[in-house]
Parts: sequence; C-alpha cells; structure tokens
Amino acid sequence: MEADIQVDSVEQVETRSGNTRWVVRDGDGNEYTTFREHIGEQAEKARGGPAHIEFHEEQRGNFRNVYLDAIRPAPGGSADGSDSDPDEVAWNTAVEAAPWLLGSSEPKKALKSDELYKKLEPFKQRVAEDIRRHGDDDE
Repeated sequence: MEADIQVDSVEQVETRSGNTRWVVRDGDGNEYTTFREHIGEQAEKARGGPAHIEFHEEQRGNFRNVYLDAIRPAPGGSADGSDSDPDEVAWNTAVEAAPWLLGSSEPKKALKSDELYKKLEPFKQRVAEDIRRHGDDDE
C-alpha cells in the first residue's frame, strides 16, 4: 500500500535483542515500523515534513503491525496538497500576533532580538504543529 503523510515524529527504539527499530508517526497518529537502517535514516530526514510511503500490514494474533517498506519526500512538497510551508505561515502568524503576545503594540522600550524570539517561538511552534496536524479544515 502507498500513502502521502505528514511525518510528525521518528523514534529509534533498541529492542531486547539489540536491534534498532524505527517508529514513524504521521499527522493522524498512525504508526509505521521498520528495522531496515536505510529506511530509518530516510524517515529521519523526512521528520517534520511531507513524505510518500510504501507499507504493508500483518495481523499477528490480536495485533496489527504496520511495516514501512519505503519512504521519500512527497511530490509537490506537501502531504496535504497545500502550497505553504507550515513554519513560514506560523512565523507570519506569530509576527502578526506579536502585540497581543507581548502585551502592547507600543512597548516602552525595544526588546532585544533574543528576548523577542523567546516570546514568539513557542507560539510559532504551536501554530506550525496545528497546521501540520489539522491542515486547512475549511476545505
């Protein structure tokens, strides 16, 4: 099977036998597993972005295992079909919201750039994560 996904996270787990297992989680909470190092490395490169994957499922008793067979950057640049980079949109949103985040559109003194960044960055991260997770719900 194949799918275009948003790679939210990639986790390396060492098994009891000493092998490395990669667990890829997409924007919908689905998990894909691989023990193949080259696929795990490609998954790590795709972290936080859109990807095209190939996978297969196996039923073992009461468990359904989903194995990642291949992963590569998604054609067209976005798993959800949008043209905007979530981080770019999130920074624009954070800059527009800066007066509310800082408590004033006319501060008494200028903030140092590092201080301003520390105030805006957490908001930007939340907005970008929300965009990746939910996309444009108006469609």
